[in-house]
Amino acid sequence: MKLRLPLLPAPSDAAPPARGVSWPVAALCALLAASGLGPVRAADPAPAATETPSPAAATKKPASAPAATQAAPAKGAAEQVLEAAETSTSAKKRLTLVVNGKEKKYITVQAAEEDVPAVSKAASKAAPPSPGTPAPASAPARRTATPVMNPLASRQLTRAKAAAMVGHGSPKAAAGAAGHGGEAHWSYEGETGPQAWGQMKPEFNLCAIGKRQSPIHIDERDTLQGPAEPLQFNYQPSDGSVVNNGHTIQVDVQGDNTLTVRGSVYKLLQFHFHTPSEERVNSRGFAMVAHLVHRNAEGQLAVVALLMDPGSANSLINKVWTYMPLDSGDRVRMPPNLLDLNELLPKDQRYYQFMGSLTTPPCTEGVLWNVIKQPISVGREQIRLFSQLFSNNARPIQAINGRPVRSAVN
Repeated sequence: MKLRLPLLPAPSDAAPPARGVSWPVAALCALLAASGLGPVRAADPAPAATETPSPAAATKKPASAPAATQAAPAKGAAEQVLEAAETSTSAKKRLTLVVNGKEKKYITVQAAEEDVPAVSKAASKAAPPSPGTPAPASAPARRTATPVMNPLASRQLTRAKAAAMVGHGSPKAAAGAAGHGGEAHWSYEGETGPQAWGQMKPEFNLCAIGKRQSPIHIDERDTLQGPAEPLQFNYQPSDGSVVNNGHTIQVDVQGDNTLTVRGSVYKLLQFHFHTPSEERVNSRGFAMVAHLVHRNAEGQLAVVALLMDPGSANSLINKVWTYMPLDSGDRVRMPPNLLDLNELLPKDQRYYQFMGSLTTPPCTEGVLWNVIKQPISVGREQIRLFSQLFSNNARPIQAINGRPVRSAVN
Protein backbone atom coordinates (compact mmCIF):
# COMPACT_ATOMS: atom_id res chain seq x y z
CA MET A 1 0.00 0.00 0.00
CA LYS A 2 1.33 3.47 -0.86
CA LEU A 3 0.45 6.56 1.11
CA ARG A 4 1.31 9.96 -0.35
CA LEU A 5 2.11 12.42 2.42
CA PRO A 6 3.78 15.83 2.71
CA LEU A 7 7.00 16.02 4.75
CA LEU A 8 6.12 16.76 8.39
CA PRO A 9 8.14 17.03 11.61
CA ALA A 10 7.68 14.18 14.06
CA PRO A 11 5.60 15.06 17.12
CA SER A 12 7.57 15.49 20.32
CA ASP A 13 5.28 13.31 22.41
CA ALA A 14 3.69 10.18 20.98
CA ALA A 15 1.15 8.16 22.85
CA PRO A 16 1.85 4.44 23.17
CA PRO A 17 -0.01 2.28 20.64
CA ALA A 18 -3.31 0.64 21.31
CA ARG A 19 -3.06 -2.98 22.22
CA GLY A 20 -2.76 -5.13 19.09
CA VAL A 21 -1.16 -2.40 16.96
CA SER A 22 2.57 -2.42 16.30
CA TRP A 23 4.79 0.49 17.32
CA PRO A 24 5.69 1.59 13.71
CA VAL A 25 2.03 1.87 12.73
CA ALA A 26 1.13 3.65 15.98
CA ALA A 27 3.96 6.14 15.51
CA LEU A 28 2.80 6.80 11.92
CA CYS A 29 -0.78 7.30 13.09
CA ALA A 30 0.36 9.74 15.78
CA LEU A 31 2.32 11.68 13.15
CA LEU A 32 -0.61 11.89 10.77
CA ALA A 33 -3.08 12.77 13.51
CA ALA A 34 -0.84 15.61 14.72
CA SER A 35 -0.55 16.98 11.19
CA GLY A 36 -4.33 17.27 10.81
CA LEU A 37 -4.20 15.88 7.26
CA GLY A 38 -7.41 15.09 5.44
CA PRO A 39 -8.00 12.02 3.33
CA VAL A 40 -5.19 10.79 1.13
CA ARG A 41 -5.17 8.48 -1.81
CA ALA A 42 -3.95 4.97 -1.15
CA ALA A 43 -3.60 2.04 -3.47
CA ASP A 44 -2.58 -1.54 -2.77
CA PRO A 45 -0.06 -3.08 -5.13
CA ALA A 46 -1.40 -5.93 -7.22
CA PRO A 47 -0.98 -9.28 -5.50
CA ALA A 48 1.73 -11.61 -6.74
CA ALA A 49 0.78 -14.36 -9.18
CA THR A 50 1.52 -17.01 -6.57
CA GLU A 51 -0.87 -15.49 -4.04
CA THR A 52 -4.32 -17.10 -3.69
CA PRO A 53 -7.18 -14.64 -3.28
CA SER A 54 -8.95 -15.00 0.05
CA PRO A 55 -12.62 -16.07 0.06
CA ALA A 56 -13.55 -12.63 1.30
CA ALA A 57 -11.82 -11.02 -1.68
CA ALA A 58 -13.57 -13.40 -4.13
CA THR A 59 -16.99 -12.52 -2.74
CA LYS A 60 -18.64 -9.69 -4.62
CA LYS A 61 -19.73 -6.68 -2.64
CA PRO A 62 -23.41 -5.65 -2.67
CA ALA A 63 -24.36 -3.02 -5.21
CA SER A 64 -25.10 -0.57 -2.44
CA ALA A 65 -21.52 -0.68 -1.14
CA PRO A 66 -20.11 2.00 -3.49
CA ALA A 67 -22.94 4.36 -2.64
CA ALA A 68 -22.44 3.81 1.05
CA THR A 69 -18.73 4.40 0.65
CA GLN A 70 -19.29 7.65 -1.20
CA ALA A 71 -21.80 8.88 1.39
CA ALA A 72 -19.47 8.16 4.31
CA PRO A 73 -17.40 11.07 5.61
CA ALA A 74 -13.81 11.28 4.39
CA LYS A 75 -11.38 9.45 6.63
CA GLY A 76 -8.17 11.05 7.80
CA ALA A 77 -4.74 9.71 6.85
CA ALA A 78 -4.10 8.33 10.33
CA GLU A 79 -7.41 6.46 10.30
CA GLN A 80 -6.65 5.01 6.88
CA VAL A 81 -3.29 3.68 8.02
CA LEU A 82 -4.83 2.18 11.16
CA GLU A 83 -7.63 0.56 9.13
CA ALA A 84 -5.14 -0.76 6.58
CA ALA A 85 -3.12 -2.38 9.37
CA GLU A 86 -6.13 -3.86 11.11
CA THR A 87 -7.96 -5.16 8.03
CA SER A 88 -4.93 -6.94 6.64
CA THR A 89 -5.77 -10.53 5.80
CA SER A 90 -2.20 -11.76 6.12
CA ALA A 91 0.16 -11.99 9.05
CA LYS A 92 2.36 -9.32 7.48
CA LYS A 93 1.51 -6.27 5.39
CA ARG A 94 3.99 -3.84 3.83
CA LEU A 95 3.19 -0.14 3.48
CA THR A 96 5.08 2.28 1.26
CA LEU A 97 5.11 5.96 2.22
CA VAL A 98 5.26 8.57 -0.54
CA VAL A 99 6.36 11.90 0.99
CA ASN A 100 6.43 14.93 -1.37
CA GLY A 101 6.47 12.67 -4.38
CA LYS A 102 9.30 10.47 -3.12
CA GLU A 103 8.89 6.92 -1.91
CA LYS A 104 10.22 6.26 1.58
CA LYS A 105 11.20 2.96 3.23
CA TYR A 106 8.68 0.22 3.77
CA ILE A 107 6.91 -0.39 7.05
CA THR A 108 6.01 -4.00 7.77
CA VAL A 109 2.95 -4.59 9.89
CA GLN A 110 3.01 -7.90 11.73
CA ALA A 111 0.16 -9.13 13.90
CA ALA A 112 1.14 -10.64 17.22
CA GLU A 113 -1.18 -13.18 18.82
CA GLU A 114 -0.35 -12.01 22.34
CA ASP A 115 -1.14 -8.38 21.44
CA VAL A 116 -4.67 -9.04 20.13
CA PRO A 117 -7.31 -7.66 22.53
CA ALA A 118 -9.27 -10.23 24.49
CA VAL A 119 -12.49 -9.03 22.85
CA SER A 120 -11.04 -9.68 19.39
CA LYS A 121 -9.86 -13.16 20.42
CA ALA A 122 -13.32 -14.02 21.70
CA ALA A 123 -14.90 -12.76 18.49
CA SER A 124 -12.55 -14.91 16.41
CA LYS A 125 -13.77 -18.02 18.24
CA ALA A 126 -17.46 -17.23 17.65
CA ALA A 127 -19.50 -19.26 15.12
CA PRO A 128 -19.21 -18.01 11.51
CA PRO A 129 -22.22 -16.16 10.05
CA SER A 130 -24.77 -18.07 8.01
CA PRO A 131 -24.30 -18.23 4.22
CA GLY A 132 -25.38 -15.08 2.41
CA THR A 133 -24.97 -12.87 5.45
CA PRO A 134 -22.29 -10.20 4.91
CA ALA A 135 -19.48 -10.49 7.42
CA PRO A 136 -19.19 -7.40 9.63
CA ALA A 137 -16.04 -5.34 9.27
CA SER A 138 -13.48 -6.22 11.90
CA ALA A 139 -11.64 -2.93 12.08
CA PRO A 140 -14.44 -0.86 13.64
CA ALA A 141 -15.12 -3.59 16.18
CA ARG A 142 -11.48 -3.62 17.26
CA ARG A 143 -11.35 0.13 17.57
CA THR A 144 -14.54 0.05 19.64
CA ALA A 145 -13.12 -2.61 21.95
CA THR A 146 -9.88 -0.70 22.51
CA PRO A 147 -10.20 1.77 25.41
CA VAL A 148 -9.53 5.42 24.69
CA MET A 149 -6.43 6.58 26.56
CA ASN A 150 -5.83 9.93 28.17
CA PRO A 151 -3.29 11.76 25.92
CA LEU A 152 -1.41 13.13 28.94
CA ALA A 153 -1.28 9.71 30.58
CA SER A 154 -0.13 8.20 27.30
CA ARG A 155 2.76 10.65 27.02
CA GLN A 156 3.78 9.98 30.60
CA LEU A 157 3.64 6.23 30.01
CA THR A 158 5.74 6.58 26.86
CA ARG A 159 8.40 8.58 28.68
CA ALA A 160 8.46 6.10 31.56
CA LYS A 161 8.91 3.17 29.17
CA ALA A 162 11.70 4.97 27.32
CA ALA A 163 13.52 5.80 30.55
CA ALA A 164 13.20 2.20 31.71
CA MET A 165 14.60 0.83 28.43
CA VAL A 166 17.52 3.27 28.38
CA GLY A 167 18.48 2.96 32.05
CA HIS A 168 17.59 -0.66 32.85
CA GLY A 169 20.44 -2.40 34.58
CA SER A 170 22.84 0.55 34.43
CA PRO A 171 24.57 2.00 37.51
CA LYS A 172 23.11 5.43 36.76
CA ALA A 173 19.61 4.01 36.63
CA ALA A 174 20.07 2.25 39.94
CA ALA A 175 21.39 5.51 41.39
CA GLY A 176 18.42 7.47 40.07
CA ALA A 177 15.94 4.99 41.52
CA ALA A 178 17.57 4.93 44.95
CA GLY A 179 17.84 8.77 44.92
CA HIS A 180 14.13 9.38 44.14
CA GLY A 181 14.83 10.60 40.63
CA GLY A 182 18.24 12.07 41.42
CA GLU A 183 21.71 10.91 42.25
CA ALA A 184 21.90 8.11 44.77
CA HIS A 185 23.53 8.90 48.12
CA TRP A 186 25.86 6.50 49.87
CA SER A 187 24.61 4.40 52.75
CA TYR A 188 25.73 1.60 55.07
CA GLU A 189 23.83 -1.27 53.45
CA GLY A 190 22.48 -2.55 50.15
CA GLU A 191 23.59 -1.47 46.70
CA THR A 192 24.92 1.87 47.97
CA GLY A 193 26.73 0.35 50.96
CA PRO A 194 30.48 0.53 51.75
CA GLN A 195 31.40 -2.01 49.07
CA ALA A 196 30.04 0.37 46.39
CA TRP A 197 31.30 3.73 47.66
CA GLY A 198 34.38 3.75 45.46
CA GLN A 199 32.31 3.31 42.27
CA MET A 200 29.57 5.83 43.00
CA LYS A 201 31.55 8.96 42.13
CA PRO A 202 35.05 9.65 40.79
CA GLU A 203 35.82 11.65 43.92
CA PHE A 204 34.97 8.59 46.03
CA ASN A 205 37.62 6.37 44.40
CA LEU A 206 39.88 6.40 47.47
CA CYS A 207 37.18 4.42 49.28
CA ALA A 208 38.12 1.53 46.96
CA ILE A 209 41.79 2.02 46.06
CA GLY A 210 43.19 3.92 49.08
CA LYS A 211 46.01 2.28 51.04
CA ARG A 212 45.59 4.27 54.28
CA GLN A 213 41.90 3.85 54.99
CA SER A 214 40.03 3.90 58.31
CA PRO A 215 38.85 2.33 60.54
CA ILE A 216 41.41 -0.35 61.38
CA HIS A 217 41.85 -3.18 63.85
CA ILE A 218 44.54 -2.25 66.38
CA ASP A 219 46.55 -5.13 67.80
CA GLU A 220 48.63 -4.05 70.78
CA ARG A 221 51.32 -6.60 69.91
CA ASP A 222 51.95 -4.95 66.52
CA THR A 223 52.15 -1.35 67.74
CA LEU A 224 55.16 0.93 68.29
CA GLN A 225 55.14 1.12 72.08
CA GLY A 226 56.97 3.90 73.88
CA PRO A 227 56.75 7.44 75.18
CA ALA A 228 54.49 9.84 73.32
CA GLU A 229 53.46 13.44 73.78
CA PRO A 230 50.20 13.96 75.66
CA LEU A 231 47.13 15.20 73.84
CA GLN A 232 46.50 18.76 74.98
CA PHE A 233 42.77 19.52 75.05
CA ASN A 234 41.58 23.08 75.51
CA TYR A 235 37.81 22.78 75.65
CA GLN A 236 35.40 25.32 77.16
CA PRO A 237 31.63 25.83 77.33
CA SER A 238 30.40 26.54 73.81
CA ASP A 239 27.38 26.91 71.58
CA GLY A 240 26.34 24.23 69.15
CA SER A 241 23.60 22.79 66.99
CA VAL A 242 22.55 19.19 66.51
CA VAL A 243 21.87 17.90 63.01
CA ASN A 244 20.59 14.61 61.65
CA ASN A 245 22.58 14.34 58.42
CA GLY A 246 20.98 11.07 57.35
CA HIS A 247 23.99 9.00 58.46
CA THR A 248 24.47 9.97 62.10
CA ILE A 249 23.74 12.55 64.79
CA GLN A 250 26.33 15.30 64.47
CA VAL A 251 27.00 18.31 66.69
CA ASP A 252 28.49 21.38 64.99
CA VAL A 253 30.47 23.25 67.61
CA GLN A 254 31.05 27.01 67.83
CA GLY A 255 33.73 28.55 69.99
CA ASP A 256 37.45 28.26 70.56
CA ASN A 257 37.94 24.56 71.36
CA THR A 258 41.35 23.21 70.40
CA LEU A 259 43.54 20.11 70.40
CA THR A 260 47.32 20.46 70.32
CA VAL A 261 49.34 17.48 69.08
CA ARG A 262 52.59 17.01 67.12
CA GLY A 263 53.31 20.73 67.46
CA SER A 264 50.12 21.84 65.68
CA VAL A 265 46.89 23.37 67.00
CA TYR A 266 43.65 21.88 65.66
CA LYS A 267 40.27 23.55 66.17
CA LEU A 268 37.23 21.40 67.00
CA LEU A 269 34.68 21.54 64.18
CA GLN A 270 32.14 18.87 65.07
CA PHE A 271 31.66 15.50 66.71
CA HIS A 272 29.38 12.61 65.75
CA PHE A 273 28.59 9.02 66.67
CA HIS A 274 28.71 5.49 65.23
CA THR A 275 27.15 2.28 66.47
CA PRO A 276 28.72 -0.17 66.86
CA SER A 277 32.20 1.33 67.17
CA GLU A 278 34.10 1.43 63.88
CA GLU A 279 37.47 0.77 65.53
CA ARG A 280 38.42 -2.56 67.07
CA VAL A 281 41.19 -3.01 69.66
CA ASN A 282 42.73 -6.41 70.38
CA SER A 283 39.86 -8.12 68.53
CA ARG A 284 37.28 -6.34 70.68
CA GLY A 285 34.47 -4.12 69.49
CA PHE A 286 32.56 -1.49 71.47
CA ALA A 287 28.93 -0.43 71.70
CA MET A 288 29.50 3.04 70.25
CA VAL A 289 32.22 5.53 69.38
CA ALA A 290 32.32 9.33 69.25
CA HIS A 291 34.57 10.99 66.66
CA LEU A 292 35.78 14.50 67.50
CA VAL A 293 36.90 16.16 64.24
CA HIS A 294 39.52 18.93 64.34
CA ARG A 295 41.30 20.98 61.66
CA ASN A 296 44.46 23.10 61.79
CA ALA A 297 45.38 26.27 59.90
CA GLU A 298 46.87 24.19 57.05
CA GLY A 299 43.59 22.35 56.54
CA GLN A 300 44.87 19.06 58.00
CA LEU A 301 42.47 16.96 60.02
CA ALA A 302 42.93 15.27 63.40
CA VAL A 303 40.25 13.00 64.83
CA VAL A 304 39.95 11.84 68.44
CA ALA A 305 38.02 8.58 68.83
CA LEU A 306 36.27 7.96 72.15
CA LEU A 307 35.26 4.30 72.56
CA MET A 308 32.06 3.65 74.56
CA ASP A 309 30.97 0.77 76.77
CA PRO A 310 27.50 0.31 78.34
CA GLY A 311 27.34 1.63 81.88
CA SER A 312 26.26 4.81 83.61
CA ALA A 313 24.67 7.55 81.51
CA ASN A 314 26.95 10.24 80.09
CA SER A 315 25.97 13.82 80.97
CA LEU A 316 27.10 15.43 77.71
CA ILE A 317 25.43 12.77 75.54
CA ASN A 318 22.25 13.30 77.53
CA LYS A 319 22.36 16.99 76.57
CA VAL A 320 22.85 16.15 72.90
CA TRP A 321 20.08 13.54 72.89
CA THR A 322 17.71 16.08 74.47
CA TYR A 323 17.96 18.18 71.29
CA MET A 324 18.22 15.24 68.89
CA PRO A 325 16.48 16.04 65.56
CA LEU A 326 14.29 13.28 64.17
CA ASP A 327 14.21 13.97 60.43
CA SER A 328 17.13 13.76 58.03
CA GLY A 329 18.44 17.26 57.34
CA ASP A 330 16.76 18.70 60.42
CA ARG A 331 18.84 20.91 62.74
CA VAL A 332 18.18 21.94 66.35
CA ARG A 333 20.08 24.78 68.01
CA MET A 334 21.23 24.12 71.58
CA PRO A 335 21.09 26.73 74.39
CA PRO A 336 24.18 28.96 74.68
CA ASN A 337 27.26 27.52 76.43
CA LEU A 338 25.57 24.17 76.99
CA LEU A 339 28.38 22.16 75.38
CA ASP A 340 31.49 21.36 77.39
CA LEU A 341 33.48 18.55 75.76
CA ASN A 342 35.48 18.02 78.94
CA GLU A 343 32.44 16.05 80.16
CA LEU A 344 33.09 13.52 77.42
CA LEU A 345 36.82 12.93 77.95
CA PRO A 346 38.14 10.08 80.17
CA LYS A 347 40.75 10.71 82.86
CA ASP A 348 43.31 8.42 81.22
CA GLN A 349 44.04 9.98 77.85
CA ARG A 350 46.71 7.66 76.54
CA TYR A 351 46.05 6.79 72.94
CA TYR A 352 46.83 4.86 69.78
CA GLN A 353 47.95 7.02 66.88
CA PHE A 354 48.13 6.31 63.14
CA MET A 355 47.58 7.96 59.76
CA GLY A 356 44.28 7.09 58.17
CA SER A 357 41.28 8.53 56.37
CA LEU A 358 37.75 9.73 56.85
CA THR A 359 35.48 6.75 57.48
CA THR A 360 32.79 8.17 55.18
CA PRO A 361 32.95 9.23 51.50
CA PRO A 362 35.05 10.71 50.00
CA CYS A 363 37.37 8.71 52.33
CA THR A 364 40.03 11.43 52.21
CA GLU A 365 43.42 10.21 53.47
CA GLY A 366 46.06 12.07 55.49
CA VAL A 367 43.91 12.20 58.66
CA LEU A 368 45.76 11.93 62.00
CA TRP A 369 43.84 9.44 64.16
CA ASN A 370 44.07 9.38 67.95
CA VAL A 371 42.11 6.53 69.56
CA ILE A 372 41.83 6.98 73.34
CA LYS A 373 42.58 3.65 75.00
CA GLN A 374 40.23 4.00 77.98
CA PRO A 375 36.57 3.61 76.99
CA ILE A 376 34.00 6.02 78.38
CA SER A 377 30.66 4.97 79.84
CA VAL A 378 27.33 5.49 78.09
CA GLY A 379 23.89 4.49 79.35
CA ARG A 380 22.10 1.56 77.76
CA GLU A 381 19.05 3.73 77.20
CA GLN A 382 21.28 6.29 75.48
CA ILE A 383 22.59 3.55 73.17
CA ARG A 384 19.08 2.28 72.52
CA LEU A 385 17.77 5.75 71.64
CA PHE A 386 20.53 6.31 69.06
CA SER A 387 20.13 2.79 67.65
CA GLN A 388 16.47 3.43 66.95
CA LEU A 389 17.56 6.02 64.40
CA PHE A 390 20.81 4.40 63.21
CA SER A 391 20.97 0.69 63.92
CA ASN A 392 24.30 0.22 62.11
CA ASN A 393 26.30 3.14 60.76
CA ALA A 394 29.81 1.72 61.03
CA ARG A 395 32.18 1.23 58.12
CA PRO A 396 33.85 -2.21 58.04
CA ILE A 397 37.48 -2.63 59.12
CA GLN A 398 40.04 -1.65 56.48
CA ALA A 399 43.45 -3.16 55.72
CA ILE A 400 46.42 -1.66 57.59
CA ASN A 401 48.76 -2.21 54.62
CA GLY A 402 51.91 -2.07 56.77
CA ARG A 403 51.11 1.26 58.46
CA PRO A 404 52.81 1.84 61.81
CA VAL A 405 50.52 2.36 64.82
CA ARG A 406 51.93 4.21 67.82
CA SER A 407 50.89 3.11 71.33
CA ALA A 408 51.45 5.85 73.91
CA VAL A 409 52.50 4.15 77.14
CA ASN A 410 53.11 7.19 79.36
